[in-house]
Amino acid sequence: MIRRSAALLLVVLALVTLHFVLHLTAGLGDAAPDLLTVGVLLLARQVHMGVASAVGFGLGLLEDSLSVVAFGSNALALTVVGAVGARTREWFMGDSLLFMASYLAAGKWLRDFLHWLLVGPGFRDDFLAMFFLQAPLAALYAAAVGLVALQVKGVWRE
Repeated sequence: MIRRSAALLLVVLALVTLHFVLHLTAGLGDAAPDLLTVGVLLLARQVHMGVASAVGFGLGLLEDSLSVVAFGSNALALTVVGAVGARTREWFMGDSLLFMASYLAAGKWLRDFLHWLLVGPGFRDDFLAMFFLQAPLAALYAAAVGLVALQVKGVWRE
């Protein structure tokens, strides 16, 4: 159990580091997956709701510090995602491939929707384009990257 937790923590730290490398250093922006959300969701399955919320808040605040538009929207969105993600342990048992893929995709979709709600009307994308095109594609992208990260480190089990 401790070995698995340490491996998961290393995966989450690698995802957070890679997120900022891809978004800032490599300049990929929206072409890079949202690895912060994936990290929060993976960690939320293993820790208490308060810890998952605090990690989500901290990572969201870190991401918000790099943008002047809608400060706090990422922090609040990732806090809610961490809290809801931690509650899924009580609602759903098991960690099958199908569950983890849908869990990661739904978490990313929720984060995008909350972020869209929290930013000002002048900074929002069109709702239909965001909710039915951009968010589902980003959710599938994040889920695929999350499953690969779990497989590479051997944290996920059938």
